Amino acid sequence: MGKKCLQSIISFAVILGIWQFACMTFSVNEALVPSPLKVAQAFAELLTEGLPGSISRVTLTEHIGISLYRFAVGYLTAVVSAVLLGLLFGSFPKAFAFVNPIVQVLRPIAPVAFLPFIVLWFGIGDLPAIVIIFIAGFFQIFLSTVSAAQNINPIYMKVAKNFGVSRGKTVFGIVFPATFSQIAHSIRIALGTSWIFLVSGEMVGAQSGLGFLIMDTKNCIRFDSLLATMITIGILGFLLDMLMGLLEKKAKDALGLGM
Repeated sequence: MGKKCLQSIISFAVILGIWQFACMTFSVNEALVPSPLKVAQAFAELLTEGLPGSISRVTLTEHIGISLYRFAVGYLTAVVSAVLLGLLFGSFPKAFAFVNPIVQVLRPIAPVAFLPFIVLWFGIGDLPAIVIIFIAGFFQIFLSTVSAAQNINPIYMKVAKNFGVSRGKTVFGIVFPATFSQIAHSIRIALGTSWIFLVSGEMVGAQSGLGFLIMDTKNCIRFDSLLATMITIGILGFLLDMLMGLLEKKAKDALGLGM
């Protein structure tokens, strides 16, 4: 872990060094191509004062808190509902055969395509972004869970049937632990997708959050603040993925699935 952390620090330091050197060497307009130092100053300004000239004087820390709240609600709702429904339909293939065509039609539609309807139905605020996050994460987890449940080793089901285990206990006591690795992998991938669409949802359907701040910095023609916000989004996504990896490892160890 320490070696990986050091490698990451060196990689970012090299990129920042090249970026700063290019800005100092070539004649560039810092308003259009801000240097790392300029971006760092904008980052500090966003943290302490917010964006000058903005319609909202919310600081970067507050925007982050709002976005994380929306993400947690939308993503966790998607995970719980997708896993439960996936296990249910995975255990009843005939029922899934009726649902699958509808899912396959809806799945390729980008979540932001639903945004005009979502804003019309739910208005401006937290709900549009939460719904976008939910849609972005749901289908991937749902289909992976169904696939995992349908391809479980038949011996597990035979043993459960021979011992007279109820359907509910079979699903949650046998099928879920046996398919957890595949489900956990889809949950982790869906995290990245949901985080991307959080920003998209907040660009149109919100008056706060990191996606809103992206649009706000663009409207204020503050490209240094825009880059600071983009870097913040990237770092938070990276940290969330690391956290999910740790939780996945702990869950596998608790279920006795650790290597």
